[in-house]
Amino acid sequence: MSEKFTESEKKSLAPFFTNLSEPVFGLKLPQEVAGALFSRYSRSSKSLRRIFLGEFLGDPELALKDLLGGQGPASEQSSAVKKARAFYDRVLVGYGDDSVAQLGGAHIACEGISNVAVKILEDARIGIAPLEKSTRYVRFDQKDEKGDYLFFQEPEIMASQHRAAYLEVMNLLFETYSRQIEPMNEFVKNSLPIEEIQLRHPQTGGQLSYQEAQQDERLKRWAETAYRSTVRSHTCDVLRSYLPAATLTNAGFFGDGQAFEYLLTKLYSHELTEAKELAVAMHRELNELIPSFVKRAQSSEYIAQTYSAARALTAQVMAESPVRSAEPVTLIDYDAGGEEKIIAAILYPHSRHPIHQLRELVSRMPQDQRSTILDEYLKRRRHRRDKPGRALEQVYYTFDILGNLGAYRDLQRHRILTQDRQDFTTVHGFDTPVEIKEAGFRSDFDRCMEKASQLYEKIHRDLPQEAQYVVPFAYKIRWTMKMNLREAVHIGELRTTPQGHPDYRFIAQEMWRKINDVHPTLAQCAKFIDWKTYRLGRLQSEMRSEYKKSAFGDS
Repeated sequence: MSEKFTESEKKSLAPFFTNLSEPVFGLKLPQEVAGALFSRYSRSSKSLRRIFLGEFLGDPELALKDLLGGQGPASEQSSAVKKARAFYDRVLVGYGDDSVAQLGGAHIACEGISNVAVKILEDARIGIAPLEKSTRYVRFDQKDEKGDYLFFQEPEIMASQHRAAYLEVMNLLFETYSRQIEPMNEFVKNSLPIEEIQLRHPQTGGQLSYQEAQQDERLKRWAETAYRSTVRSHTCDVLRSYLPAATLTNAGFFGDGQAFEYLLTKLYSHELTEAKELAVAMHRELNELIPSFVKRAQSSEYIAQTYSAARALTAQVMAESPVRSAEPVTLIDYDAGGEEKIIAAILYPHSRHPIHQLRELVSRMPQDQRSTILDEYLKRRRHRRDKPGRALEQVYYTFDILGNLGAYRDLQRHRILTQDRQDFTTVHGFDTPVEIKEAGFRSDFDRCMEKASQLYEKIHRDLPQEAQYVVPFAYKIRWTMKMNLREAVHIGELRTTPQGHPDYRFIAQEMWRKINDVHPTLAQCAKFIDWKTYRLGRLQSEMRSEYKKSAFGDS
């Protein structure tokens, strides 16, 4: 039941809350005030709005009433916000709870940063949500106002003997990318003409030929616009193999204060100049938004020295061990008895028994009874957005993956798992898109990859960390992914959809082949894995998008 307020109290509260009558409501307060208010709220029997009235609104140190005198939103009234931040600091000292910093956050944009740097930022898995400029929808043949292609001119490399070679190879990669865009677009269009594409009606989902679509002007327009967009995206998908890790990109992040504080600490402690510079720049802007939450961020000797020590030890231990060949996807370890763990976890919330007793019970069950329980738990899923339940979190798989940097960029953004990667390198070779071969660009492509590899080796001898900027997206890197079955279902069903890039579709499919090898019954949990291969798999998605945009415009 919602609390009742007097008319006078309502007048005081109205500017700071989205409603005063419902049990669910939003706060229109500076981030630090919201965090401090929640902290106090956790230790009181009073309602949040009542605490705000009694302890916050009238506090002279906080001076929230000053917010009412300004013309803009509360968060923009600088004098009152400064007082609010000082108040937050006092509350934090009083309660000593770092988790308060999880209750306030900020949006921040990072533009013109390298793909090396953005991967470091996106390694922050918990508390931060990223969104990055796409290599699929955006062409990278632009130049800046000085006439330079958009790649990071790494300071250590630019100050070294490798400067001229670095600029030469970077320009070669971008020039080749730019020169091949139009002919590759024509090649894709000619190899898969719209007349031969089997469409699906964007409203009914029924099969539709282009000839049939031409009979309806709107359908014809949707099909042609979607086809052009798909061909363009496919062209960018192919040619992104040329782009080096130095390619400049833009990324937006939303994160809570605690996550940003730790991210800044890691950036300050990093070996790369760009990471340290990003730490300074991001800290400066976050000080304008949530200063109290990031005030303790600074370089950490612990992080920096531990990293250096581990790197030195690895070089010493592995000095005499050559790198063995490996499959693109290797299942390193998995939970034995996984089926028993899953079945017991399905039963657990609905019983009063300890989990070990349920596992013993399941171990004695006949297979048909196990299958019935698992089927009842999963059979009502209609599509991949019907997420399977938490019972699937009881079983884990660890994969060692050798895939190209372009595919890693997409798969790295999954959050609910544990990932770790090695440095970007050219030592594992590269993938050549089939369209590069068929369009007659193989010699150009091989020459670019060889030039990049030669430069990488030279720079790596002097500047091993900075050498990563040279690596094109086509080159393979190695990383691990450890996930539970529930996350594996999510990745498999999402990353094998027809519109996905073929490189990461292959990796996701291979992961599920490995799971099926060791847990064939549990592999049935993923009902929506798409095992097919596609050339213009994105077409149906683009057509649906065009339909939605058209319908919106007509409304």
